[in-house]
Amino acid sequence: MQNNRTMKFTSAFEQEVFEGLTSYPKHLSSKYFYDEIGDKLFQDIMAMPEYYLTDIEYAILEQNKAKIAALFSENNREFSLFELGAGDGKKTKILLRHLVEAQIPFDYRPIDISQNALDQLEESIKLEIPKVEVNPLQGTYFETLRDIHKVNGKKKVILFLGSNIGNLLHEQAVEFLGNLKDSLNDGDLVLMGFDQKKNPQTVLDAYNDATGITAAFNKNILARINRELGGNFNLDQFLHWEVYDPETGTAKSFLVAKEAQEVTIESLGLQIRLNRWETIHTEISQKYDDAVVEWLAERSGLKIVEEFTDDQQLYKNYIFKK
Repeated sequence: MQNNRTMKFTSAFEQEVFEGLTSYPKHLSSKYFYDEIGDKLFQDIMAMPEYYLTDIEYAILEQNKAKIAALFSENNREFSLFELGAGDGKKTKILLRHLVEAQIPFDYRPIDISQNALDQLEESIKLEIPKVEVNPLQGTYFETLRDIHKVNGKKKVILFLGSNIGNLLHEQAVEFLGNLKDSLNDGDLVLMGFDQKKNPQTVLDAYNDATGITAAFNKNILARINRELGGNFNLDQFLHWEVYDPETGTAKSFLVAKEAQEVTIESLGLQIRLNRWETIHTEISQKYDDAVVEWLAERSGLKIVEEFTDDQQLYKNYIFKK
């Protein structure tokens, strides 16, 4: 096994795969689920009946688009609409269409780790809402927050939909929101989705569908290691497993080795051994209530301006300011 002190990594992907698979317990970051194949699988997940998050947030934005647009464009100020983890932009297009129809001046700056997702999004907006000026930015949330901070003169509105904040543990979320707050000026706003605590079975079903799409999505990280780093993972030797703790509101995804096995990753010169039933932790999906969201906002220097929810309060979109 290589020592990472002597390793020369050619990408963040290489480094994080090395560090995650040589740790105990083993872990890999869910941000690497997303490539051309992963993007398509996630679109399939969003279309599943069990995956309630997309449809509910879509309905919330549709019902409240006029009020949200009025907050964004207060005092008729032109603004830049940034979106962290833009994906296919299905929900965002509700707001983009309304802003165009209301003749509110803005430009749209989608941010995503997947260049493939950005290319498809830009192409679809040009076809569907050609009046929107699109300026895509490729990178992680943390990298692009620095770039957002450099935008001067224009009001900034930052979208963070899909409860993607839930991929961070609370302490990481406080750090992330603190960095977000530091990128804001007075008058700038953040619209962020938070999946709410609910029937535990509903949560489990959303992340462990019977058709196996979520399992394929999680296993895509192993497929990427095989494709891009010369790994030889046998995906059939892994079980996708989901757990949910209703007390903390934390859902966790794991890949579990069905058999003892050795895996080689050529570009890292790395051989790892997995015991039977050993886990690789791939994702957390945090669920919230008002008290936790208020605590996160207070800890990170943000103030809740407005909130929007569905009839059953399964999901909430909050607007924050500095």
